[in-house]
Amino acid sequence: MPKVQMNCPRCRQPLLAEVEQLFDVGVDPKAKQRFLSGQVNQANCQSCGYQGPLSMPIVYHDPEKELLLTFFPPELGLPLNEQERLMGPYITQVVSKLPPEKRKAYLFRPQSMLTMQTMIDRILEADGITREMIESSQKRLNLIQRLLTASPASRPEIVRQEEALMDETFFQMLNRLIEASLAGGDQNSARAIAQLQQEILPLTAVGQRMMNETAEVQAAIQALQNASQKGLTREILLDLMIQQKSEAPLAALVSMTRSGLDYEFFSLLTDRINKAEGDEKTRLNELRQTLLDLTAEIDRRVKERLQDANLLLNEIVNAANVEQAFQEHIEEIDEFFAEALRNELQTARQKGDLERSAKIQKVIELVQQASAPPAEFAFIEELIGVDDEEARRKLLDQNKEKVTPDLLQMINGLVSQMETEGQQEMAARLQSVYRQALRYSMELNFKQ
Repeated sequence: MPKVQMNCPRCRQPLLAEVEQLFDVGVDPKAKQRFLSGQVNQANCQSCGYQGPLSMPIVYHDPEKELLLTFFPPELGLPLNEQERLMGPYITQVVSKLPPEKRKAYLFRPQSMLTMQTMIDRILEADGITREMIESSQKRLNLIQRLLTASPASRPEIVRQEEALMDETFFQMLNRLIEASLAGGDQNSARAIAQLQQEILPLTAVGQRMMNETAEVQAAIQALQNASQKGLTREILLDLMIQQKSEAPLAALVSMTRSGLDYEFFSLLTDRINKAEGDEKTRLNELRQTLLDLTAEIDRRVKERLQDANLLLNEIVNAANVEQAFQEHIEEIDEFFAEALRNELQTARQKGDLERSAKIQKVIELVQQASAPPAEFAFIEELIGVDDEEARRKLLDQNKEKVTPDLLQMINGLVSQMETEGQQEMAARLQSVYRQALRYSMELNFKQ
């Protein structure tokens, strides 16, 4: 973003600020996230300490949603014709970057938003997110904050008063906050939210149902693992499916055994149905339909993910700079992208397309580099594998150059992650490693 000199909104002293006035999602898909984050066009005055938003005219364009929105801050006090003159170049830029066949009527009728909040609401509304949904989310966030700051003794009463807000969306929000805290390296917050979640789950009807479903899913997965160790057949898998009492464990089993739910499996189920009578026949018919629906949904999602992966691969391979394009999309690389890579490499080799094969091979090398675990992970695994503190101390002495703040932070993060996932034994081992590595690090610092 360009830096522009302007006056501070408070003290009127000159300052430099990064300014972005055109957010064109068709050109830059990340523009939407930047705009909605509220972190753009912010002033930071060194003279008076003011930190806050700048009053800037904004043009927002999303060709997929056919949105062309404008906002002109009323505090600038400019007449309409002057506003249109200032906005004109940005709208012209939007239109000029679209191919002729995509220039639709909405481009000639920009929607003027009275406030910045109105513009945000309009963008979210196009995504199916209403003002009521936003307010509902805010109420849940406020409740989470209230629970976190309340004493443990007072939390049950708060839960009793606010149980109507504590639905599945509320607990999903808690999970996202835990994940965001871990991703941001804030282990303390992640631990506090996870502890709050475990504390209030049994206090609500929704939480109790979720706990029951989780227990059912875990039992189904354990039964599947036990059966796999003894030799899993389609008959055994069908028996496992029939034993489940609700859809949650069924969905878990289907997701783990999709390849086994083939024509032969459904033939076995049909034979069972034909031999059954009364309520049992009805139940098995319902089970067959549920399994068909679940497998169809998995297949649909897999097909969509593979299509998206193929589009992404083509975009990267056809880019002028393959490595730069890969880095720009590195967060989108997953197992579906890897599958697309394998398929496309095989196709290119069969066609004798050496140039495309070379580019795909380059992408494969980039994926391998990006997926390689940090060097610290191997050292942490060595430390975990040693039970005796004296032997662990010797290992630390032999690798003192690896005992860095990054290593300590990584171990501490793994402790929080294991605790959140309920792997208490591993968390305890990591905590022991962390304490000894921390002491060793402090000793090294004292000797310097």
